[in-house]
Amino acid sequence: MAKKILICDDAAFMRMMIKDILAKNGYEVAGEAENGAIAVNKYAELKPDLVLMDITMPEMDGIQALKKIKEADSAATVIMCSAMGQQAMVIEAIQSGAKDFIVKPFQADRVVEAVKKVLG
Repeated sequence: MAKKILICDDAAFMRMMIKDILAKNGYEVAGEAENGAIAVNKYAELKPDLVLMDITMPEMDGIQALKKIKEADSAATVIMCSAMGQQAMVIEAIQSGAKDFIVKPFQADRVVEAVKKVLG
């Protein structure tokens, strides 16, 4: 069965790009969220195998959402996405339980490599 992935990014074109990369590589996109608050609710509802989470979003940022998801499910697998120059946030994300991070703008092969690595 295809691994289910939740994509969380406030930019619709980024979600579309990621969805396209994942679909071409045999992954199922279980859902999408445009901010951290929605991501937390969708995670509880969909129980995806993986969450691809942007750090900078309105309402609730990716790090807050990551912490909430990990509180609810300590086994949650999350990969953070961030733009260049957000090293401090990336470190905080990893310390908060993120399995990996992808720097934007990203290459398709880097996304697939990160997903494969954390999903095994």
